[in-house]
Amino acid sequence: MALVINNENARLQHRHAFLSHDLAGITAIIAAAAVGYFAFPDNLALLTRMITIALLVLSLDLVTGYCGVATLGHAALFGSGAYAAGILSAHYGINDPLLMMLAGIAAGALAGLLSGAIILRAYGLPQLVLSIALIHLFHEFANKASSWTGGSDGLSGIAPDPVFGLFEFDLYGQTAFFFGMALLLVVFVLLRLLVRSPFGMLCRAVKQDPLRIRAMGGSPKAALIRMYAISGAVAGVGGALNATSTQVVGLDSLSFTQSAEALVMLVLGGAGSLFGALSGTVIFMLFEDTVSAANPFHWLTMVGALLIAVVLFAPKGLYGTAATFIARRRKERS
Repeated sequence: MALVINNENARLQHRHAFLSHDLAGITAIIAAAAVGYFAFPDNLALLTRMITIALLVLSLDLVTGYCGVATLGHAALFGSGAYAAGILSAHYGINDPLLMMLAGIAAGALAGLLSGAIILRAYGLPQLVLSIALIHLFHEFANKASSWTGGSDGLSGIAPDPVFGLFEFDLYGQTAFFFGMALLLVVFVLLRLLVRSPFGMLCRAVKQDPLRIRAMGGSPKAALIRMYAISGAVAGVGGALNATSTQVVGLDSLSFTQSAEALVMLVLGGAGSLFGALSGTVIFMLFEDTVSAANPFHWLTMVGALLIAVVLFAPKGLYGTAATFIARRRKERS
């Protein structure tokens, strides 16, 4: 009886620690958004762009950080969501931002299912090759379907209605910023629940030992495809938000460069951690914006130096290394 009580108390303490960590993290996200809003009142477009890319990096973290799937083609899911939302508005006149988000979610999830079904037929380096091939195929398809996508000229004519009929998308970007922050917080909370759910634990187990999962009667491939679809839905939200906030969709949303930069941001913050994905996005984009303004000709050198330093001295990423260091210090004190 005492053992059962002790186990229950330990479980409650563990849950309370997770809840406290989540609340502290969400508070930090809101605080960072408030600081950004007051620090960059004339550049809210940059902050909104950070939110859209953060959603892409979060989606990449689901399949790469938590499932161990190697991919350099995740922008295909992001671009699918962007074009779905843009086509809904430009060609069908459906301009409700929430419906545009739903279209982005559906297109991203469908692209995720397709990509997952193809990429997961291989493992390791062949996965990277398949993902690169897919991003180029998506890019070329969007380029050729110019009657729908605008081709190399981009898809214009996107005119989102006011959010809930009250908040118009103004030139200053305030509505887009707050709308994006609301979406990011909702997605982040849902993903925190997902990665701690039995399904999330299953995906982590597949990453560590897929053979054992098969021996226990599970299907690693089925779990990974489901996670790929969820990841696509998250990336689709980011793409739809990008289309709604900028009111144009270009082929760059389906570029290999976009995929590679998302992976760099994930490594910079720390793979396998949602907070790491967010922090990596913010640090990379702020650093990139600052150094490119300070030195327009050689800013890539400074970005490269930062990445080399992080990989060599903080292999778990900036957030991952800091979290490990803090946990070790707490353990030593106790």
